[in-house]
Amino acid sequence: MPAPKAESRRNDPDKTKEDILRVATEEFSALGLAGGRVDAIAERTKTSKRMIYYYFGSKKGLYLAVLEKAYREIRSLEADLELSGMAPEEALRTLIASTFDHDEANPDFVRLVSIENIHQAAHMKRSTEIRDLNISIIETLANILKRGSSEGLFREDVDPIDVHMMISAFCFFRVSNRYTFGTIFRRDLSAPEHYERHKTMICDAVLAYLRR
Repeated sequence: MPAPKAESRRNDPDKTKEDILRVATEEFSALGLAGGRVDAIAERTKTSKRMIYYYFGSKKGLYLAVLEKAYREIRSLEADLELSGMAPEEALRTLIASTFDHDEANPDFVRLVSIENIHQAAHMKRSTEIRDLNISIIETLANILKRGSSEGLFREDVDPIDVHMMISAFCFFRVSNRYTFGTIFRRDLSAPEHYERHKTMICDAVLAYLRR
């Protein structure tokens, strides 16, 4: 039985890389770059350090690939929303809800970004892909804002990067700080009654800022 599995892995390097990135995401989001162990990743994926280094070059290369994959996934999710066919306010609410749900469902993403901020984006600076990937969300927001402005709905003096920051800040904070916030205020931010209210609240807040 083991032989066919090994043969299958050798014939499917993309699947092997996908498995390595999935496990590495869990390892680095839990322990950071310094604490994450390539040996542990190799053991859990039934591969070897040599194979991991063959695919990703080094531990830092693997960590950067994990970051790139995380951003690639959220930007791909946004691209699938087909926002250009929606009215501006509907498009914005849909985008905000998608970001809100993504961050809630992907705490590993939030932890990875938090860890990278601790390192002052030292590793992310080496990636041109991450910079290129994130152009799309600003272009998407700029398009929504332009359409909303032309229809007399939104102000004209709005920076799409500011709007992106506003959305990201709220959605990110409630996941990154849920344990400290929950301990201080005795409130589970993931409880359904808070979850839905907060999603509506951030949509309303952003639209209130944008409206004429």
